[in-house]
Amino acid sequence: MYLSMKPDLAGKVAVVTGGAGVLCREFAKALALCGAKVAILNRTVSKAEDVVAEIRAMGGEAMAVGVNVTDKASVEAAHEAVLAAYGKCDILINGAGGNNPRATTDKEYFELGDLDSETKTFFDLGDEDMEFVFNLNFVGTLLPTQAFARDMVGREGCTIVNVSSMNAYTPLTKIPAYSGAKAAISNFTQWLAVHFSRVGIRVNAIAPGFFSTAQNAKLLWNEDGTPTARTGKILAATPMGRFGAAEELLGTLLYLVDEHSSGFVTGVVIPVDGGFSAYSGV
Repeated sequence: MYLSMKPDLAGKVAVVTGGAGVLCREFAKALALCGAKVAILNRTVSKAEDVVAEIRAMGGEAMAVGVNVTDKASVEAAHEAVLAAYGKCDILINGAGGNNPRATTDKEYFELGDLDSETKTFFDLGDEDMEFVFNLNFVGTLLPTQAFARDMVGREGCTIVNVSSMNAYTPLTKIPAYSGAKAAISNFTQWLAVHFSRVGIRVNAIAPGFFSTAQNAKLLWNEDGTPTARTGKILAATPMGRFGAAEELLGTLLYLVDEHSSGFVTGVVIPVDGGFSAYSGV
């Protein structure tokens, strides 16, 4: 892994939720390479252990902790495990989240006749399915922040980085729950930044553009590996004309967690999107 900047995070404890995901595993490895002790929190602990093995092979220090970020007791247990092994958290990356097909419409636009077809429309979205996606993203950020930010109060150099999305700026078609949840994350980031500004905690967010991951593979690629129509739309609306690579988020992450580089930066949401948010379509 190549890092264009390498802040000194020796002695820091970093916690990464969703740490076995495509993007967050790169976050975790980068933090470890900068000297932090990294706790990989993930629902499936075996996947977290795979990331730990990668980090240790690179000479870093990491631990795996199983957690359900939507369950307060599970989050508190994870907090206690990290506290016992590494001590108080200095850096929290709230990366857990995602969408679910059950909270997705079949079509981008509702049309006359859809109610009489087998098409899954807005009217067919279940409240429990919508709540699941919203809770995974928003409550899955709220609870870890409540648990680990308590360790940060009154200490220097502590920071929280949330993972928002381009959905937070303009909602994407077909995925209303995920779009709404990520908009809530951006708003919550600003709220937390103000709330914690007097006790030494900086809170910012990264809003990734389009990255091809296991989570969105079915939306972006057909079974034969060819791009879907949605991929064509995404790339047409991304001025750089391609998907991002996970490592292209690392410079922004390391800038935000480094007190010397961004010590007066709090409450911002930084797009890393290949120009998507700047392009009007014409």
